[in-house]
Amino acid sequence: MSFPGPLHDMRTVGRWRVHAIQAGGQQLDGGAMFGVVPKPLWERRLAADARNRVPMGMRCLLVEHQDELVLIDTGVGNKENAKFHEIYGIENTVADGPTALEDGIRAAGFSLSDVTLVLNTHLHFDHAGGNTTRTPDGLVQPTFRNARYVVQRGEYEYASRPNERTSASYFPHNWDPVIAAERFEFVDGTVEILPGIVLHPTPGHTPYHQSVLLRSDGATACFLGDVVPTTHHLPLPWIMGYDVEPLRTLESKRTLLADALVEEWLLVFEHDAHHGFGRVAQDGKGYHLASAG
Repeated sequence: MSFPGPLHDMRTVGRWRVHAIQAGGQQLDGGAMFGVVPKPLWERRLAADARNRVPMGMRCLLVEHQDELVLIDTGVGNKENAKFHEIYGIENTVADGPTALEDGIRAAGFSLSDVTLVLNTHLHFDHAGGNTTRTPDGLVQPTFRNARYVVQRGEYEYASRPNERTSASYFPHNWDPVIAAERFEFVDGTVEILPGIVLHPTPGHTPYHQSVLLRSDGATACFLGDVVPTTHHLPLPWIMGYDVEPLRTLESKRTLLADALVEEWLLVFEHDAHHGFGRVAQDGKGYHLASAG
C-alpha cells in the first residue's frame, strides 16, 4: 500500500491507550471535499491530482478501555469491486491479504476477535464498510464476531431509506448481517456508552452523525468523524459538499470547537492523510491547528 501516514499511531488519554489506525487511503474530489470554498484557496493547503482528487485517509480509533476493547469506525472493508476502488482511489489491501484495518489492529497488539464494542459515527461506506467482511466463499458476515455494534437509531433509519443523493453512500451489506446476527444496538441522542465514552451528536454531514468523546482522568479526546474530517476543515465555513445539512454542520462545528479550545481536547481527524491527532487554536481569522500530536 502506498497511502500516506503511519498505519498505527498510539497516544494516551488519561488512563487509556488509544491507537489511531489508518484503515486505508482514498482519493476524493477536491470540490466535493471543500464545498463552497474556491479551489484557489483549498489548493494552497492540499494539492489536487490531474483528476482534481485530493488524498484522504480512513482513520479509525482503537481504545483500550478498562471494560472493553473499543473500535470507532471501520473503514471501507473488503466487499467492493475494483471499479469502485478505482473511482474513489481506495487503497486498503495488498492483493487478497487482510485489510489495512486488520493489519493496524494487529500492529496495536490485538486481533479482530479481541474487539468487543464497535462504534459507528455514521453508516457511510468509508466509515462502516469494515463492519462486515466477505469471506472467500462469498458470504458476508460481521467482521468482529465478539463485538456489539452501536450507532444512532436515526442514522440507521436514514441509511435504510436513501434517496437519489444519498444512495451512493449507504450499502445495506455493511449493516444487515450485523442486524441479522442480533449484534447491532441503536441509541438516541447523547449516551455514555461506557464510563467516560460518550456518543455526542454532531449533525450536519448526516442528520444523525455523531462524534465520540473520550474522558479519562481529566483528559479529553474527541474522535470527530466527518464534522471536521481533516485539519484543513477547522475553519468554520470549510464544510464538505457531501454534507446534507451544511448549516447544521456549521453549528455543530461552532459548538464542538469552542469546547475543544477551552478544554484543550486532543482531536482525532478521521480523513486527514497525514495528521491523526492535534489540538485547536483560534486567532482573529478563526480556528486552526495549534499542534499535531
